[in-house]
Amino acid sequence: MKRIFISLLAAFASIQVSAQEKSYFLSTPSLSPNGKTAYFTYDGDIWKVDSNGGNASRITALDGEETNPRLSPDGKWLAFSSNQYGNYDVYVMPSEGGTIKQLTFHTGKDDMENWGWDNKTIYFTSNRNNNFGSFKTTIEGKTPQKLFNNYFNNTNGLAETPAGEYLFTSSSESANQVHRKRYKGANNPDILGYNPKTNAYTQHTNYEGKDFNPSVDKNGIIYFISDENNNEYNLYKIENGKKTALTQFDTSIKKPFVAANGSKVIFEKDYQLYIYDTATKNTTLLNVNLNTNKTLEKDQNFSAENNISYYDVSPDGKKMAFVSRGILFVSDVEGKFTQQVSDGKERVMEAKWLKDNRTLLFNQTDKGYQNWFTISADGKGQLKQLTNDLRNNRSITLNNDLSKAVYLSGRDEVRLLDLKNLNSTTIVKDEIWAFQNSRPSFSPNNEYVLFSAKRNFELDIFIHNIKKGETINLTNTGVSEEDPTWSPNGKYIYFASDRTNPSYPLGMQKSNIYRMALDWFDEPYKSEKFDKLFVEEKKETKSDKEEKDKKNKKGKKEDDKDKKEEKEPVIKELKVNPENSLERIELVTDRYGYQDDPMVFNDDKKEILLFNSNQDNGKQQLFKKVFTDFEPAKSEKVFDKAAYYITKNDKNLFALIEGNIYKTAISALKPEKINIQYTFNKNLASEFTQMYDETWTGVEENFYDEKFHGIDWKEKKEQYAKYLPYVNSRNDLRILLNDLLGELNSSHIGFSSNGKEESTYLNYFTNETGIIFKKDAPYIVESIVRKSPAFRSGVDIKPGDELTSVNGKAIDPKENNEIYFTTPKKQDELTLVFNRSGKNITTKVHPISTTELKGLLYDDWIFNNRQRVNKLSNNRIAYSYMKNMSTDELDRFLLDMVEQENKKDAVILDLRFNTGGNVHDKVLNFLAQKPYLQWKYREGKMTAQPNFAPSGKPIVLLINEGSLSDAEMTAAGFKALKLGKIIGQETYRWIIFTSGKSLVDGSFYRLPSWGTYTLDGQNLEKTGVKPDIYVKNTFLDRQSDNDPQLERAIQEILKDLKK
Repeated sequence: MKRIFISLLAAFASIQVSAQEKSYFLSTPSLSPNGKTAYFTYDGDIWKVDSNGGNASRITALDGEETNPRLSPDGKWLAFSSNQYGNYDVYVMPSEGGTIKQLTFHTGKDDMENWGWDNKTIYFTSNRNNNFGSFKTTIEGKTPQKLFNNYFNNTNGLAETPAGEYLFTSSSESANQVHRKRYKGANNPDILGYNPKTNAYTQHTNYEGKDFNPSVDKNGIIYFISDENNNEYNLYKIENGKKTALTQFDTSIKKPFVAANGSKVIFEKDYQLYIYDTATKNTTLLNVNLNTNKTLEKDQNFSAENNISYYDVSPDGKKMAFVSRGILFVSDVEGKFTQQVSDGKERVMEAKWLKDNRTLLFNQTDKGYQNWFTISADGKGQLKQLTNDLRNNRSITLNNDLSKAVYLSGRDEVRLLDLKNLNSTTIVKDEIWAFQNSRPSFSPNNEYVLFSAKRNFELDIFIHNIKKGETINLTNTGVSEEDPTWSPNGKYIYFASDRTNPSYPLGMQKSNIYRMALDWFDEPYKSEKFDKLFVEEKKETKSDKEEKDKKNKKGKKEDDKDKKEEKEPVIKELKVNPENSLERIELVTDRYGYQDDPMVFNDDKKEILLFNSNQDNGKQQLFKKVFTDFEPAKSEKVFDKAAYYITKNDKNLFALIEGNIYKTAISALKPEKINIQYTFNKNLASEFTQMYDETWTGVEENFYDEKFHGIDWKEKKEQYAKYLPYVNSRNDLRILLNDLLGELNSSHIGFSSNGKEESTYLNYFTNETGIIFKKDAPYIVESIVRKSPAFRSGVDIKPGDELTSVNGKAIDPKENNEIYFTTPKKQDELTLVFNRSGKNITTKVHPISTTELKGLLYDDWIFNNRQRVNKLSNNRIAYSYMKNMSTDELDRFLLDMVEQENKKDAVILDLRFNTGGNVHDKVLNFLAQKPYLQWKYREGKMTAQPNFAPSGKPIVLLINEGSLSDAEMTAAGFKALKLGKIIGQETYRWIIFTSGKSLVDGSFYRLPSWGTYTLDGQNLEKTGVKPDIYVKNTFLDRQSDNDPQLERAIQEILKDLKK
């Protein structure tokens, strides 16, 4: 067993810096049993301080993060969680300092919760078997035991009362969605109680909002969080069965913990710690003096290599501008000499060279919004801001003579930027959307702007005549045509599309490259080419000779300059015939594979289409198709990686490939990487501030509800921004931004971030076998999970076998059995030795991951449901369960129907605990099928059409409080189409369709941008879907392996079948 000795750092920690400042982001607090000492987490370590305030001393200094410090009721032991080995495990140490002992070793995330009153038992929450559940171990480190049965008894926050009752909640709203405020719905957390000795179950609260985080003192008084009075989390208690509000703050509290003697309750509020005195009923701020090691303000070194997000080559072909980690750089075209141009405080996203080869036009964030700026490329000029919009300006393209630019602004504008006076004008207002855009561009003769706009969620292709101010929709099809680009000769518009299927809600599943001819152009004639063979060349006249001599006098240098500035042949007139334009669309790539990102270039008399496709081996790679008169075109692979943002300069093409710039001659098309071996410095403090602003802005511009669920979104930005100066780690930023986003009371929202500074030196992997050991005998086999490694044919393991060795290591029965299955990396195979009736049985297994095992445990739950349906219905009802609404689960549903539906008399579709996706339309279309005809072979059996027609039979849809997102869309559609009965509980109220954006360091925030409404206008995020027949499954039902909802569905169907 790994043991680490850490000496207390009291002497060091008591030395305070001379200028004390307020301490913020103190978290997960607790109190000593007598209430005199507070324990908390700060900057990844555990600290303690007198509960009256003062100088804090650091207790731990392990690698990684320590959290959730909890003292045993007798005050002798301190338990906590730490991720020093990659995942959170539970540790214990003497409260006065000494050896730290690791108690859990599993790959799962083990969050310390509370001690038992026996001073030996330790309770924790873990995701090792399901989403999250309650476990216990002992101070000696015995094998943890799962406390409750059933895959979906998702419990957390467990605390034990002195009478032996377990207090807990059972909702994601009290686990990973605590930051979501003001939620009301069926999945609200209540304080629940279960006594394992008497099997008594008690629901202590019954409020439609959020009651959670129970903590109990020696008198059995329960302290917890509730938002019942003012929609903010406040401190409450339950005494003698009565719920009482103790505080009335207008900003929320977190993590209340009561001292064992009941004298004080400590909690977080506004990122500081507060103490509630239970005798005086007063709350006071706990003033804590800390050593703060501000590392975020120190510069870190980053490399541009593999991290370039945008580039542009100057018109003279000598220089490049590129963006890396939000900073603008300029280098020579070979990438050897690089200079930083922007200061790095804001995020640069796009950059363009202007005609003078000296000025850069670029967008960077300003208060979170992307605006346009210019700066001298040599870094010697002043920054000039061109726009000052509270909207994002982006997706810029310059015309051929570099006199104008076109870009998108906000959700609804296409703008022109005059590159002489640098003024912008709006040329089109339409439903553009503020992200997920195709880039606008100019026609080859600069007469038109080509852009995309939405019609019924799908992208159509438009052209706008700049002089006339006229806009034409060229497609208007009801499906999406994406990434349009003009051919250099002005005759065609190329684009990507699945021409027979909408891209919403499932996304574009099949994409090919097409082109639309802008008029009924004829093909060239071979006879005309033949006739040209006999046309005599024009003889040089005297005036021609004089002009040639005059030009030669300018010298070779000037001549070379003229050649470099030579442009593509000017197209004076473009023919655009909008009538019957859809008839002129043709497929130009192979039908198989997925193709996108078309770009078209000229080389001599060839038209070269470049595009990305997975048609070769399932991986996106760069392909070309060359169009030449009188020769057939075929697709050829150019490069074994996908290429993006391909540009042309003179005879060369440049492209962005996996974060690097590549260059190739257009005649050869052999991309070679430009090696930019440049490093630069940047600090995380300024970067985090920029990320905060950009996240707020992205939500401001894209949140589906313009009223922001009734909150003042601007005011909330200021409320949380005042804590930015105190952010001292990436974890602090995660907490701050998720709290900000949680103010919206919105589903499908959140901020996630990881950085190299958080990585741990060691990581461990639990090799799962599928063997379930007995709780009270953790080396005796109780059962084997279906389809697991131990379930395989030829693996000789039986219930009752006793494990004696793993990979040659003898078992110590006193040790936690996780030790023997957890290794620094996954093992290809394990050799296990069992004792069976006095005989040694040796067998081998190929272990799997914890995630895979959890999937099999889930499958087991589904299998048992199907067995129950088959038994109670005498095999008359087809049962299908969907874990989510992904294409994989859609396939599973369809396979269930293929295997069962036409052989049985009714269907149950179970969407309980379904976590959503976007296949509702396909599921509903299948269920809605009715028989409409019969046919048969001579003397054969009459057979209905279609083969599968579930709507001609009784159908029951099962839903519950865990049915969310697309499961709710499916339930709402099922009800609207009157396909059958809905049984269970109201759905979660977690349904906004979402996407997201990446930030400068790769962090990500979700954008709930598309609301979902019933036909009469009800917002499903606020109403959920109510069942026709209400049946609730309680914690005790699951604990006792009862399923009233499923049994009621069976009863209703059998009743209907009798009619």
